[in-house]
Amino acid sequence: MLCNSVQSLILLEPQVFEVENIHLKYIFSHYLDDRAINERDHHDRRYVEEYRNDFCEVYDHRHYHRDYEKSHHHHYSKSSGRSRKSSHKRKHKRHHCSSHQSHSKSHRRKRSRSVEDDEEGHLICESGDVLRARYEIVATLGEGAFGKVVECIDHDIRCVQMLEWFDHHGHVCIVFELLGLSTYDFIKENSFLPFHINDIRNMAYQICQSINFLHHNKLTHTDLKPENILFVESDYIVKYNAKMKRDERTLKNTDIKVVDFGSATFDDEHHSTLVSTRHYRAPEVILALGWSQPCDVWSIGCILIEYYLGFTVFQTHDSKEHLAMMERILGPLPAHMIKKSRKHYFHHNQLDWDEHSSAGRYVRRRCKPLKEFMHCQDTDHQSLFDLVRRMLEYDPAKRITLDEALQHPFFDPLKK
Repeated sequence: MLCNSVQSLILLEPQVFEVENIHLKYIFSHYLDDRAINERDHHDRRYVEEYRNDFCEVYDHRHYHRDYEKSHHHHYSKSSGRSRKSSHKRKHKRHHCSSHQSHSKSHRRKRSRSVEDDEEGHLICESGDVLRARYEIVATLGEGAFGKVVECIDHDIRCVQMLEWFDHHGHVCIVFELLGLSTYDFIKENSFLPFHINDIRNMAYQICQSINFLHHNKLTHTDLKPENILFVESDYIVKYNAKMKRDERTLKNTDIKVVDFGSATFDDEHHSTLVSTRHYRAPEVILALGWSQPCDVWSIGCILIEYYLGFTVFQTHDSKEHLAMMERILGPLPAHMIKKSRKHYFHHNQLDWDEHSSAGRYVRRRCKPLKEFMHCQDTDHQSLFDLVRRMLEYDPAKRITLDEALQHPFFDPLKK
């Protein structure tokens, strides 16, 4: 599984974890012989320098230093004695990790030029070090006789966790964590009412983080849609909307996870000509121009508009009609993409489309320029539509990346 799971963590020293009421124990004897110590070093230790390098390939640290709303803070304890509680009173989940050091200094190890134990056997670590490509050290909170306590940001990636798999009489069974409703099912059960813009912001940021993790690992999801984005918990409260004269469901928790990696494709793997569910399919896929990570970004743009409106704007099952909808909403397709495509959708470098046909009238009636879908003109709405417009850039080479999207002003309120 691509996404780091708390259950599979192997940290630097023997640990006892308490993570959301899950207790994981890694207990090793203090009296291991030299051979056992060497085996443990080889198999069970993961060096901070490796984590730092892995993390730098996956993340740009600028995305996370100020993100205390969406990244969880934790105590990472390396002490067998009493650990001091942080004076930082936050509402984020905290992980307490306790370890026991060997009493013998002969077990002190130097693991690389930049990562080593000190004379007391404590790991020498600094702010910015990353453990397991996930736990970023923020500060040292305290030290004891046998270890130290550091505060960490948990860069938990919002992907569904595979717990195990097994073969059942020739059938592969995969066990996943149990999640809530999909975002599509929630909208459907809420009479296709749109999400509130603050909920969209929270969900969009998590989606971008999750898919950005895949992109930095040279993967493209290829099938992003509201059905494949699930709430961790889909509990809600019901309020009566006097203006609309109906009940509305409001989410209690907007935490989400991305699922369905069955079509996910590495850069060096065979790329099928046709990918993505129709309504979320990028123009380069429709035109058979080849695709890569930017096609996921297009899909996210379509998803965000659907969250905002309560319905998909590209409601069609025909490729030429789909392109006509794009042009109605986003303007003409670029000439260089039209010329490069071998699809017979064009005549004299223009979409061969009859606006006066029944299909043409359907497109004209259903679609309008993107900004005309805005409910109001305040800063939040304008900022969201600016982000969506950048995600729905025709040319994949010019389309916003998720690294860039995570820095968009629409997400600024999450970083305060």
